[in-house]
Amino acid sequence: MDKGKIGRSSYIFDNVYVLSSAGVVGPKEAIGPYGKYFEHCYDKLNISNKSFEKSEIIMLKDAIKLSLEKLNVSETMIDVVFCGDLTNQIAVSNYMIRDIGIPYLGIFAACSTLTLGFINASFYLEHTLGYALVCTSSHNCTAERQFRYPNEYGSQRANTFTSTVTGAGAFILSGQKSGVKITKATIGKVVDANIKDSQDMGRAMAPACYHTIKTHLEDFNMKVDDYDKIFTGDLSFYGSKLLIDLFMLDKIDIRNVHEDCGLLIYDRNKQDVMAGGSGPGCVSVITASFIIKKLMNKEYKKVLICATGALMNPTMLAQKESIPCICHAVTLEAVDEEVL
Repeated sequence: MDKGKIGRSSYIFDNVYVLSSAGVVGPKEAIGPYGKYFEHCYDKLNISNKSFEKSEIIMLKDAIKLSLEKLNVSETMIDVVFCGDLTNQIAVSNYMIRDIGIPYLGIFAACSTLTLGFINASFYLEHTLGYALVCTSSHNCTAERQFRYPNEYGSQRANTFTSTVTGAGAFILSGQKSGVKITKATIGKVVDANIKDSQDMGRAMAPACYHTIKTHLEDFNMKVDDYDKIFTGDLSFYGSKLLIDLFMLDKIDIRNVHEDCGLLIYDRNKQDVMAGGSGPGCVSVITASFIIKKLMNKEYKKVLICATGALMNPTMLAQKESIPCICHAVTLEAVDEEVL
C-alpha cells in the first residue's frame, strides 16, 4: 500500500495545518444568519463600478489580504496559490493573481473547488516546507449570467433554484503547527444522476456527495457519529433532503450531524433565495469564517467538509446533456494544546 493512501481514493495527511483564514461576502450574505462571522461584508454587489467580474477580483484580493494580515506575513512568503472560481477559464482567479505575483496553480471543480484546493495543497505540503494559499470565489451576477439567466432578465425561478453566493474565502496552509489540522481526504468520482435541469443542481449533486461520504466512511472504517458535523457544500434544501434519503436506504441516519452551507448562509424564510445558496464562495466563506473558528475554539473536534460541484456548462445543457457532478471530502480536526 502507498504511504498515506487508504483504499482507492482516500488519503491520510500528517503535516498539514490551517494557520489562517478569512471570508468576505456581499450584502445578501451579510444580513443572513452567519453575517456576524465574516471578516468583511460589502454593502453592494458592484464593489467595482467597472464590472461584476472586477468586483469578484476585489473580493478575492481582500480575502487573501485579510488572511495574510491575521498571520502577519507578506504575500512574498507564500510559495504557491491554488485558486478557482466559476467564470470561463477561471478568469477571475487568473486576473486576480497577475497583480500579486505568487506562483499559481489554477483549479476548477465548480462549487467543490475549495476541497479540491485543500487536497492539492495537502499533497504539496506533505513533501515540502513553506506556505500554501487556497482560495475560491463566486459572485451572484457573474455566475448567474454565465450558467443560467442574468438577473436583469427577470426569468421565473423554480423552487429548486439555488442563489449563487457572493463571497470569497482564503486559507493559509503550512506544515507549521496550529490549532486546526487537515488529516484525511477522499477524492470523489464523477456521478451523473441524469438530471438536466440547471435550476435543480442540489439534487443533481446529492448522489455524488452520497458516494464520496460513503466511500470516506468505508475507507477509514468510520461512522457518521465519529464526526461532530458533516458539512456539505451547497446541496441546499432539496439536495440535502435527497442526501438524507439516500443514507436512509442504508439505514444510516445523518440528520444529527449533517449541515449544508447553502442552508446556513441564508434564511430561506426571510430571504429570496429559493432553495438556498450555492457557488464556490458558499462553502468557502462558511468554512473560513465559521467552521475554522469553531475548531480553533474547540467547539468542534472533528468535521468533514464535503464540497459538491456540478461539472456542466450551458453549451452541453443546450445539447440535452445531463449534469455530471463530483464531491471531494476533507477532514478538519482541532489540535490538542499539548501537541502544539
